[in-house]
Amino acid sequence: MSKQGFFSDASRFMSAREYRSAREHRAVSPGGIVLFGAPFDATTSFRPGARQGPRAIRDYSYVLETFSPRGKKDLETLALFDAGDVDIAPGEVAPALLKIREAAREILATGSKMFMLGGEHLVTLPAVEAVHDFHHDLVVIHLDAHADMREHYLGQELTHAGVMRRVSQVVGRQNVFSAGVRSISADERDYACEPAGNFSHRLDSLKEFAQRAGKRPVYLTLDIDVVDPAFAPGTGTPEPGGPSSLELLDALELLRGLDIVTADLVEVAPPYDLAGITAALAAKICREIIIMMAS
Repeated sequence: MSKQGFFSDASRFMSAREYRSAREHRAVSPGGIVLFGAPFDATTSFRPGARQGPRAIRDYSYVLETFSPRGKKDLETLALFDAGDVDIAPGEVAPALLKIREAAREILATGSKMFMLGGEHLVTLPAVEAVHDFHHDLVVIHLDAHADMREHYLGQELTHAGVMRRVSQVVGRQNVFSAGVRSISADERDYACEPAGNFSHRLDSLKEFAQRAGKRPVYLTLDIDVVDPAFAPGTGTPEPGGPSSLELLDALELLRGLDIVTADLVEVAPPYDLAGITAALAAKICREIIIMMAS
């Protein structure tokens, strides 16, 4: 597996028939983890390119071992299946979100956990909607440089700048916990900071968030721009003053033991990082979170 990367070279999401066939041949196991990509970036506000993120993360997983010294497990021992990417028409927001939601529901209906590769951060909304249908007491933990809680952005409700506000309306504001945020508009500040204990610029707040989540099911969403652009330059809206890659990986350890039923990693934009530093980091983060999900 390590010679081919962690994930398959699939380029589209499987049809229902193909997916059922994979399950029958035990490529997909109930209780396993299904990975898929959502290559969508139609509402990106600064630099487009996140639609290329899923492919780049798969490609750069080639450089990493499947064994995690942190998690003390090997991806090769897990029931991990890559279903490919959702087939999304560029520029169409509502149809794209619908396709992502349907793909997520199909995966969750098998009893599997799910990991989604973005795409811009708006792809989190339909995935959360699907997970919430199966887990009504869902907690969302959000790692990001930006609050993403605008009511509107340039007159639009459905954008990556307001995705966590939309998510809060699905699961309840009290059930969304944001860490690492260092960029917020005056318009969204009051909403984002109420309740105050759910919102922090510090990653060590994840310890408290994990305690409050307890045994409830968790959706973990990680925008790669939570990392300082010195360590993750390949993203659409880089924000200086963030943690290093090592500091982020250490912070994720605070979530070990949670029931993470779904996770995503979004906003990797390969055109702005020709060396592949960001995609390589994203692949490593994926490895660590997937192993946490399987523990």
